[in-house]
Amino acid sequence: MTTRDGVDGETPTLEQAGRQLRHYGLEADPQAVLVAVRLISAGARVGRAAEAHFARFGLSTGRYRLLADLEDHGGEKSPSQLAADLDVSRATVTGLLDGLERDGLIARRPSVEDGRGTVAVLTARGAQRLRDMAPEHFGRLEAMVGGLTVQERTVFLDLLARVVRGSAALTAD
Repeated sequence: MTTRDGVDGETPTLEQAGRQLRHYGLEADPQAVLVAVRLISAGARVGRAAEAHFARFGLSTGRYRLLADLEDHGGEKSPSQLAADLDVSRATVTGLLDGLERDGLIARRPSVEDGRGTVAVLTARGAQRLRDMAPEHFGRLEAMVGGLTVQERTVFLDLLARVVRGSAALTAD
């Protein structure tokens, strides 16, 4: 289905954004608002697709990200460092680690540097899960952006970085 602005299945349209701004008597740029609204919608859609994708492998997006981060850092990391690097709360990491430990994908052991703390360790089973899923996972990621040229992906990465920096406007006091 093509909407009035020619983009398949996307709402609102530029016309709708402008109408809403006029309704509230605002002088904001309707195109800027439309881009932001569509980006939020696209993020939610990609997030849902990612959850379905990772569920094929018995994981969630968060559990995958944690395993991949452990693997990328030598297979071992403190929960506080995982939380900081994944940009999630310590409580979120604890929940992820609990589930991954129950599944035998990670183990916890006392920290060598700080005897009071613990570190999460990627198990052989966890490393094997990542190896087993890699061909399909990375193939699907490539297919997801397959409609973009290398040049378009380069521009997209730059634009995405700028939008992510600008997302602080949503949480600023």
